[in-house]
Amino acid sequence: MKVWTIANQKGGVGKTTTAVTLGGLLSVWGFRTLLVDIDPHGSLTSYFRYDPDAIEESTYSLFQAAADKRPIDPASLLYKTGTEGLQLLPASVALATLDRQAGRMEGMGLVLKRAFEQLSGQFDYVMIDCPPMLGVLMVNALAACERLVIPVQTEFLALKGLERMLHTLKMVLKARSTPLPYTIVPTMFDRRTRASVDSLRVLRETYREHIWNGVIPVDTRLREASKVGLPPSVADPRGKGVEAYTALLEMLQSEPKSIPVSGVAQ
Repeated sequence: MKVWTIANQKGGVGKTTTAVTLGGLLSVWGFRTLLVDIDPHGSLTSYFRYDPDAIEESTYSLFQAAADKRPIDPASLLYKTGTEGLQLLPASVALATLDRQAGRMEGMGLVLKRAFEQLSGQFDYVMIDCPPMLGVLMVNALAACERLVIPVQTEFLALKGLERMLHTLKMVLKARSTPLPYTIVPTMFDRRTRASVDSLRVLRETYREHIWNGVIPVDTRLREASKVGLPPSVADPRGKGVEAYTALLEMLQSEPKSIPVSGVAQ
């Protein structure tokens, strides 16, 4: 089972769209795929018409069980998405309280990793959608995954979020026993705007060893897919956004290079 984390310490850069589109493509290709929402805002959960304010069983249940030192079966927390081969482990708004509680809890950094070990025979891929902030949730996601995908909107304000994300990654890598390859994915690219073209050029010049050579274009069909609660690969398989994510997924499925701590951009 391969576990990929989609993260950036800036909101609105396309993390949820990336998670649901990659997950949808994998399921269409016949891979058993699990989407995991650990963002208290619950965008991924809401995408599939579940309410993060009202949901009873969620990723928060895993942390509750760990704090109480009681067993829990992660399979009991899974929800259907309406797409064959694609399941959801949803988020609850209660996740927002975890960082405040974490100081009096032990062993909170490996909760997701242990849950995925229990699910390893049930899925081929896991996609984790992270909150846009460093805390116990992101630490869990980075500890549990074997590959990191960092969506970055092609605008200059988003570049600061990328810098923070890479600083976090450098800290996490020091505590990991294995390397964590990462790929920067330019999103919401609009070749008609100077800002988008210029920020893409800066990204490619600064992070040339880690940036994907393609782009995810602005595509209103991705937004329209969310309105009907279907992965874009199911709602509109011929859309230009889906075509771009298909190329990205083909690249991500290739064997990643091992990147030492020193390989993280400053």
